[in-house]
Amino acid sequence: MIFNYTNGFHDAANAIATSVSTRALTPRVALAMAAVGNLVGSFFGAKVAKTVGEGIVKLPSGSQSLVIVFAGLLGAIVWNLITWYYGLPASSSHSLIGGLVGATLAAVAMGVNGSVQWGGIVDKVVVPMVISPVIGLVLGYLVMIALMWLFRRYAPGKLNRGFRYAQTASAAAMSLGHGMQDAAKTMGIVVLALVVGGQQSDYSIPLWVYFLTAIVIAAGTFSGGWRVIRTLGRRIIHLDPPQGFAAETTASAVLYVAAIGFGAPISTTHTITAAIMGVGATKRLSAVRWGVAGNIVTAWVLTLPAAAIIALVVYLVAHLAAG
Repeated sequence: MIFNYTNGFHDAANAIATSVSTRALTPRVALAMAAVGNLVGSFFGAKVAKTVGEGIVKLPSGSQSLVIVFAGLLGAIVWNLITWYYGLPASSSHSLIGGLVGATLAAVAMGVNGSVQWGGIVDKVVVPMVISPVIGLVLGYLVMIALMWLFRRYAPGKLNRGFRYAQTASAAAMSLGHGMQDAAKTMGIVVLALVVGGQQSDYSIPLWVYFLTAIVIAAGTFSGGWRVIRTLGRRIIHLDPPQGFAAETTASAVLYVAAIGFGAPISTTHTITAAIMGVGATKRLSAVRWGVAGNIVTAWVLTLPAAAIIALVVYLVAHLAAG
């Protein structure tokens, strides 16, 4: 639940940065909407939860496996806090997956009978990790071009006012998509812990896990992650309301298809950031601050291995401390 809370405040920017930066919503209203969206969206993320719970690592029952889960979560928490401190919108999802993989590899090296599901990681994590930002970038560009053509005869002032209202709906859709993805990933880890801890025999999600996970991520979201919000909302490009609407609509559509259609745990951070870049590029390529974008992409690339290394070290320390 500590990881879940950091996920909420770290990734709150995914849902609200564009709405806040265009002044479509006040920060607190946007955060409250994001919290409710995360709460509701978590109930539609069972496929993603199953992928994380079953498709990343295979662990035997027993206390050793609980140490692996603990180390994986701690690796994700530490990397979340590091990237939050520097205002980098890195992926909490990939922090979690990297942490699990790193801790499992350390455990296998120490003689634990576990394994990493490399096929599942490639199919459900690596391929979507590459494809989803590309889709977000291209689709964001195309959606913005379509909006510019459809509303080309409207006065800018009237258009901005209308899209500020429309952004209420697109921000709500983005919040729902974030709940489908990120709350679901935490649910998958809770169920994994229940199974390896001998509390249940299958990977079904108990009702109390839905509510607990949803409430905690909503609380984390409402606390806000202003450092990341400033990066997404201002530092990549200054968005106007039509652009904010286009980015949020694009990103939420990609999240829905991935979660409901494929059960793929894609990064909401990667998706919305790429959509913002695609939308911004319709002004001119130089309108996007590509130096900032480059720093963000570097954090994306580092997230899986960095969280894995931290988790690996945590597991070794825990293993040695336990004798």
